[in-house]
Amino acid sequence: MITLIIVIITVLFSVAAFRFRDLLYRFDLSPYHIVHKKQYYRIFTHAFLHTDYMHLGINMLVLYSFGTGIEHIFKQNLEAHGLIFSGTFFYILLYVSSIALSALSTVTRHRNDEGYSAVGASGAVSAVVFTYIFFAPLQKIYFYFVLPIPGIIFGILYLVYSSYMSRRNKDNINHEAHFWGAVVGFLFPILLEPELFMLFIENLFPG
Repeated sequence: MITLIIVIITVLFSVAAFRFRDLLYRFDLSPYHIVHKKQYYRIFTHAFLHTDYMHLGINMLVLYSFGTGIEHIFKQNLEAHGLIFSGTFFYILLYVSSIALSALSTVTRHRNDEGYSAVGASGAVSAVVFTYIFFAPLQKIYFYFVLPIPGIIFGILYLVYSSYMSRRNKDNINHEAHFWGAVVGFLFPILLEPELFMLFIENLFPG
């Protein structure tokens, strides 16, 4: 349910920005405005904006696909076994914190660049995907929506690719946010309960 609500809010906000472009410029991730004009809200609001319908559609499809799975794990596994007091609360915490933490590197790197801006939920979506990988490392994920590979392999390839593309800095995609969002998502369960790392190992090497 929470994933669906996030998807609906993001779609409505993004579509509004498609029509009224001022929203895009007012709420995007602009490191210069965040650092020098103290517009800290941009650290969060940029995740509810997207550049076009394809960007929006891909992010929301991935978010819904993996987010509903994480909601189930948090509520039926962690909350039901007393490891956390509320699956809903910690799912929201995962999403909101990953928005901010995945943006920190970008804000630091481009803090003096007046022309730099970024939008999109990719950092938070990456976090949700990698939290899913943490709990189901051998579950098949479709690479480029075509090739099924174990989640842990997908995760390694994703991190290597994101790191490489971030260093190249040759396109308009914020690969830094993808990378750090993924890291946050994988570490999140361990921060909740360090003993969950053993569950990851057991799921990675069953039997």
